[in-house]
Amino acid sequence: MQISYTTKKLPSGNLQVKFTVEGGLMPKYGYLLIEGNCTDEEIFHELRCRILMRQSSNLDLMKFSFKEYWKEDHNFFMYSA
Repeated sequence: MQISYTTKKLPSGNLQVKFTVEGGLMPKYGYLLIEGNCTDEEIFHELRCRILMRQSSNLDLMKFSFKEYWKEDHNFFMYSA
């Protein structure tokens, strides 16, 4: 999985992160809203964790077994390209 991203500083002080994910069955893209004082390593780690969590939760939803840790994340959006 290859993740590339760009950041944009918002007037609120937060960062809008636009990312693309390649290397899977279908390329994906999306957006993440995070605090403005994050380093590049923290941004990459946060993206990777959320992408992996979303992929594992999609597999769980396909099996109809819901996990307790799954909550709607209004700061993270990912789409198939």
